[in-house]
Amino acid sequence: MASYFSNLFSQKSIGLLCGLLLACTHAKAGNFKTLLALGQQYEHGEGIPKDYAKAMEYYCLAARRGSSDGLYALGWMYANGRGVTRDEKTAAALFTRAAKKKHPGAQKMIAYLPSDNRSNTTLRGCEIVSSASINYAGNQQMTYPVGQQSVISLVYKLALEYRVDPNLVLAIISVESAFNSRAVSPKNAQGLMQLIPATAQRFQVKDSFDPEENIKGGLAYLRWLLAYFRGNVAWVVAAYNAGEGAVEKYRGIPPYPETVKYVDKILQRYQKTIHPYQPEIINRSSFIFTSAE
Repeated sequence: MASYFSNLFSQKSIGLLCGLLLACTHAKAGNFKTLLALGQQYEHGEGIPKDYAKAMEYYCLAARRGSSDGLYALGWMYANGRGVTRDEKTAAALFTRAAKKKHPGAQKMIAYLPSDNRSNTTLRGCEIVSSASINYAGNQQMTYPVGQQSVISLVYKLALEYRVDPNLVLAIISVESAFNSRAVSPKNAQGLMQLIPATAQRFQVKDSFDPEENIKGGLAYLRWLLAYFRGNVAWVVAAYNAGEGAVEKYRGIPPYPETVKYVDKILQRYQKTIHPYQPEIINRSSFIFTSAE
């Protein structure tokens, strides 16, 4: 298991995630708390299955934005071989960077680790890459259409605000519209995340063909569905396609051929079964057919 996570981490998923988010360094430092909390949730399995690779993604994002806690958390995982091959030199380099930012824990840790590599300031596994490939669980690699970095970057930026896994959003976009922001379905679903007019109105989207507005609307709906179905990814995806009423009626994935096929396509790209959710979102919504906020 450790070798799998090490292989996953050493490839491009975290590099892409961090590289794309460099365009978002203007974000408030308050995002550190969200990123670190998500990392800790995945690292320790707090309410969800442990996922060291995902924990490292969030710690890396925090570190890239200047968080000493993010650097320290990454260093700790390398020092203890959590999800990666134990590497004291890399841990020492990360702790040294955190110590320079006056992190008290890191200042203590560097005394116990090798000093010959402390000048290395590269965030291992967080290199900037130009490829638009993301590795999903199960060693499956999903390659997005060339030239979609701007959309991918926008998804990562906005998904953090809504606390939805950007990989789930990208899987939905790839199936819904193939990254075509002008896409229109026979049922008049529009834009990247194929919002029908009722859903767009429900989540206050004025222009479904505007990529940012469309993604925000889709994220608001996904956040709501995750809370409504308590993080059950298959049910959330089914509801995104057929509506939450249909999932309620059948107490699971509706037996509609289109919906069954749709869920299969999404789960081939996004193989997590449980997603963290925010139960308070439901408290701020009437259940169906009303505004989300």
